[in-house]
Amino acid sequence: MAGRLVIAITSQDIGSRITTRRRVTGGFRDAVGILVSWADGVLEVRKRDGTVVTIPEETLVAARVVPAAPPRPGRMQQ
Repeated sequence: MAGRLVIAITSQDIGSRITTRRRVTGGFRDAVGILVSWADGVLEVRKRDGTVVTIPEETLVAARVVPAAPPRPGRMQQ
């Protein structure tokens, strides 16, 4: 059974960790990170490596809030 593609985020989720799937030429692309802004039909998501992905709202096919990433092994918690 295939999963349902749902956009379950709003601008109220700014600051939350989200996962997205969007249409791109030739298929789909995913991004996971913190939703840092959503204005004028464009989302910005900061990934774990610090890069910011710009996503036009009309390309979204699925998105949802996800739990915080688990600590990475070998890293000291502060």
